[in-house]
Amino acid sequence: MSAPLFLVDALPSGDTATLGGAEGHHAATVQRLRVGEDLVLADGRGGTATAVVTAAGRGSLDLRIISRGYAEAPDPRLVVIQGIAKGDRGELAVQAMTEVGVDEIVPWAAVRSVVQWKGERGTRAHDKWVATAREAAKQARRPWLPTVAPPVSTREATVRATLVLHEEAETRLSTVDLPAAGEIALVVGPEGGIAPEELAAFESAGASLVRLGEQVLRTSTAGVAALSVLSARLGRW
Repeated sequence: MSAPLFLVDALPSGDTATLGGAEGHHAATVQRLRVGEDLVLADGRGGTATAVVTAAGRGSLDLRIISRGYAEAPDPRLVVIQGIAKGDRGELAVQAMTEVGVDEIVPWAAVRSVVQWKGERGTRAHDKWVATAREAAKQARRPWLPTVAPPVSTREATVRATLVLHEEAETRLSTVDLPAAGEIALVVGPEGGIAPEELAAFESAGASLVRLGEQVLRTSTAGVAALSVLSARLGRW
């Protein structure tokens, strides 16, 4: 099993370090790492440091740095403009998309989104997506932490969208032309799908409608499936 990864604000500059706070508590108390075990520290921006535990305290670990590394940011970036979903479906989507390699998630207040992020409720919902992405990135041992952008309207979403998942599209995602650099921004609708006027707005802005296959997937799984196809085509997998 690969060494567990823990996210820190900044990597230690010296040969020794102490992992404390919430990450130290999780490492020492929850995962119960012991002297001699390895772990990886990551700053969420590509930088990593492999370390070995030299002492285990109450909610903290003393570490000796073994090696350092840096992973270049993926190019093109994979962005998913995710229709806001009710219940835990949005969080399920964020978790799975992070695990398979999404680089940015943009919550989209679609016409058919049952839940609208407004006021304090919207802030809490956004914070939950951010926390979900962070934990999923750790689980997947990702050196880059995906960004969860502020929620956008349809008008704002059309500015970035390049591909739109739709079950009636004629072009398959597996065959559409992909850019060699920059970003690929994929739109995933909410539970009720994308409204006709939204489809028209995306197409007018230059986005292409694409489909995965014959099946109609839930909003919590469509983005994951699409990212898998894109990751294979781009050589990430």
